[in-house]
Amino acid sequence: MIVEAFSGTQAGLSALAAKNGIGAKSELQAAAQALGASVAAVEVADHLDKKLQDLASCQRKAFLVPSNRGLSGTDPALARPDEECVYLVGNSLGLQPARTRELVGEELDKWAKWGVNGHFTGDRPWMPIDENVIEQSAAIVGAEKSEVAVMNSLTVNLHLLFVSFYRPAGQRNRILYEASAFGSDYFAFESQARLHGLDPRNVLLPVKARPGEELLHTEDIVAAIHAAGDSLAVVCLGTVQYYTGQYFDVESITKAAHAVGAKAIWDCAHAVGNVDLKLHQWDVDGACWCNYKYLNAGPGAIGGFFVHKKHHDQGLPLLAGWWGQKQAVRFNMDHKWDPEVDAGAWRLSNPPVLQTVSLLASLEIFSRTTMSELRGRSMLLTAYLELLIADLVGKHLSVITPECPSSRGCQLSLKFQEESSCLATFAALEKRGIVVDHRKPNVIRVAPAPLYNSFNDVHKFCTALREALQEVAEPPAKRTKV
Repeated sequence: MIVEAFSGTQAGLSALAAKNGIGAKSELQAAAQALGASVAAVEVADHLDKKLQDLASCQRKAFLVPSNRGLSGTDPALARPDEECVYLVGNSLGLQPARTRELVGEELDKWAKWGVNGHFTGDRPWMPIDENVIEQSAAIVGAEKSEVAVMNSLTVNLHLLFVSFYRPAGQRNRILYEASAFGSDYFAFESQARLHGLDPRNVLLPVKARPGEELLHTEDIVAAIHAAGDSLAVVCLGTVQYYTGQYFDVESITKAAHAVGAKAIWDCAHAVGNVDLKLHQWDVDGACWCNYKYLNAGPGAIGGFFVHKKHHDQGLPLLAGWWGQKQAVRFNMDHKWDPEVDAGAWRLSNPPVLQTVSLLASLEIFSRTTMSELRGRSMLLTAYLELLIADLVGKHLSVITPECPSSRGCQLSLKFQEESSCLATFAALEKRGIVVDHRKPNVIRVAPAPLYNSFNDVHKFCTALREALQEVAEPPAKRTKV
């Protein structure tokens, strides 16, 4: 069976990722054909789950999946209370690792037992607590350990990158960004311009999609960079666009920015733990991310930060705090700035211990696999989702995420013609124990996260979506009667 040789092994999944997902659909169809079934048959989902369940990229048992009983919007007649929900919203908040409570509890016990002495005592002293999460974080984003810090939250870290890399001088003062950037990123750009006494209307340079299109073309972004030329100070985009799910060509765009003398900063919030990043290799200047989506570190989790080593110890301006100093002098309190010579120099304060070990619980799971294996499994899951909803796509429902697997992560964004039908479909899915999210005005985002989502999850979602669309299409009078 082709699927056995190609995608049923760690090497097979990594090979699929290396081929940019080419062949994922044909492999799924080959598996169905070998079973003598339609690709939409539940037997195919069962087969694929069984085939892949023992690989390290499948760690569902390491997570806590909510039951339908715990969800307020479910209908017991449509979603059995004792069954697990179908959780396809890891792009918003990842599931809790089963070990999180244990690790957090250990630190609470240390606090109760030792008080302040916990900073220097035990298996994980609090003073260097972040050292437990830096190496694996670096591996996930394709960085050297010295290039990564774990600290603060996403927008705080974005501002810290701008402090160092947005240095407007003369006509070089513009910030190029995607016109549909996440709101918090835009507010950061706008406020950074004002911080330098500049009018945002003059220095912010949004790149818009072509008329009638949802996605940006790499060549259009590169052309905008070249057109801005020596007026451009910083290019800052979301690596995976939160609304459409488009995965930008980081390497090409970064190279274009450098060609005109600008710096390239990337918001990796929807990319980290989702796609196989290579921040160091791509020569990215700086990047930041949150750890509560695909990194499963919990709501409002501590964030991630990257500065390429070419910028280390180069006298870049930064906001200083005592945790940016070398560990040996951090407690001297003598007002002599002696910073770390790596990304640690950008740290301000001691990291929150409970948030850090929450991240550690998830990173322990990631350490058992590789991003290339996860990426291959993700490409199979997303291709399967795409195949199963193909006949539902038409005039009233479209997929605005790129069809090319290398240009997307695990998220598919479903766009409805009308906001009312989108909201009604979302509610109908919720009744059936399907957890996805709605983004205004008319998009439902579906994200089969490879670490814990199964082919059966995708199959259940597609069955529920079909039922939900039929329910929404029914005349109100008939719906009430039923």
